[in-house]
Amino acid sequence: MKEIIRITFRLTLSCFLAALIMGGAFVFTDKAKKENEHKEVQSTMIGLLGYSSEKPAPKDLKLYSLYRYIVEENGTTYLGYMVPVSNSGKESYDFLKLSLDGKLVQRLPLNISLEKAAEETERKNALKEALKTDKGFSYQDSTVVAREGDKKVAYLLPGKFGGFKTFIKVIVSLSPEFDVRGLEIMEHEEDPGLGAEISQNYFKNQFRNKSFERLKALNVVKEPLPEDYRKYLDAPDKFNGEQLDTILKQYRDKDIYALTGATISSRSVTDGVKTMVKRFAYRIKILDEVIASQKIPALI
Repeated sequence: MKEIIRITFRLTLSCFLAALIMGGAFVFTDKAKKENEHKEVQSTMIGLLGYSSEKPAPKDLKLYSLYRYIVEENGTTYLGYMVPVSNSGKESYDFLKLSLDGKLVQRLPLNISLEKAAEETERKNALKEALKTDKGFSYQDSTVVAREGDKKVAYLLPGKFGGFKTFIKVIVSLSPEFDVRGLEIMEHEEDPGLGAEISQNYFKNQFRNKSFERLKALNVVKEPLPEDYRKYLDAPDKFNGEQLDTILKQYRDKDIYALTGATISSRSVTDGVKTMVKRFAYRIKILDEVIASQKIPALI
């Protein structure tokens, strides 16, 4: 009997130590994974702004994150925004609660730094403290605003939408007027050699330089991609001057040329980007009006 108890104790202890080691390893690797993902996203965003190792970003370039929430309170739905602000030179966040018709209902300062706001748990804790509840608010999405000094230079929209197989994750870069500056495919599970070609320059770069007005009516056509246009799409930075002007004049307002054998994937990306940009433009215009009318020192 004593031997059985001894064996049981040793097995229990071994299992406990193994679980402790595995748990510690998971925490460490999960943190490293999140840091790597964050660095990849940051690098992608810098690239979508037109900067690289050959053309470094200016020192005064800053990226500010804007977080959108839905707030449910006493049977009423509100829009909620965590907006980066600068008060007396100190950067932090305010939470703006808006009615569905775009009126400011409440403005609350949040006890959270810009750095900590990158973590969902930290944002939730800050909102819980400000709203005096941990219920009734749900995170929707985020937008990154790029500024050079006092000038807003771009919006960066991370998002996802349905593809032919599963979800397609992207980042769209927009000018302050909502014209498309660039598109990056971050993750997908489309078929290799077919829908997976959405990540190739000759497809995703077709969205570059599309104006907001043109984007709203953008369609997909099943026509061969012209060779001169493909050369530009594969390496747009190699074109300049009169050659660039000619290409843009000829193709800037064209629809999206579908990938061969992957029209569904091509249409998924086209419709997904259109929807993302149109919804964002509508929402940010309302938010900008509130910020301006209330003289909120926002960094977006």
